[in-house]
Amino acid sequence: MIIFKILLCFVPWKLRRLLLNKFFHYEIHPTARIGLSYIYPRKLKMEAYSTIGHLNVAIHLNYIEMQENSCISQKNWITGFPTHTKSKHFSHDLKRKSELILGKESAITKNHHIDCTNSIIIGSYTTIAGYSSQLLTHSIDIYEGRQDSKPITIGDYCFISTRVIILGGSKLPSFSVLGAGALLNKTYEEEWKLYAGVPAKVIKEIPREAKYFNRSKGFIY
Repeated sequence: MIIFKILLCFVPWKLRRLLLNKFFHYEIHPTARIGLSYIYPRKLKMEAYSTIGHLNVAIHLNYIEMQENSCISQKNWITGFPTHTKSKHFSHDLKRKSELILGKESAITKNHHIDCTNSIIIGSYTTIAGYSSQLLTHSIDIYEGRQDSKPITIGDYCFISTRVIILGGSKLPSFSVLGAGALLNKTYEEEWKLYAGVPAKVIKEIPREAKYFNRSKGFIY
């Protein structure tokens, strides 16, 4: 099966899409596209004009949903730990979902590590920008002496700068910026704020007329 999956990556896209939908029961819209990437969650839904570029890997998770015009660019590592396995890992958490949901017109750029052991939900018109950011939903609970995981939620019209770390249980509200090199490790609710630092905290207000937060197309020229 692994050899078949690898070989399938080199099949011309129109035929490849048909094979992925037929044999893997994916839901890939005719206008969606995957480049030279190894993308094999248990379930995949790609809406109109959503795209996955070259040299991405997405394995060991239950579900990826890419809404209309969303984009995963290049060289991203997307992984997790699927549910309903015989492993004892995370067996205490029956509500865990190993999934990535990327809202419409949103983008994940290059060289990021997206750990979907638990749910990562990214809103619409949001950009995971720059390089080498880590979204990490799982860790070791030193008090209970076991692996544990918590979801990550990122709102609409957010801008995530380069080389940030976002830990499980964190929430970045809509209309927010997370500054370069920041560590987000808790839930925030205040919109229209710049969050930055280690750990991240509110730095200043964001003007509501800023054009990034008022655009109707995700792609920025």
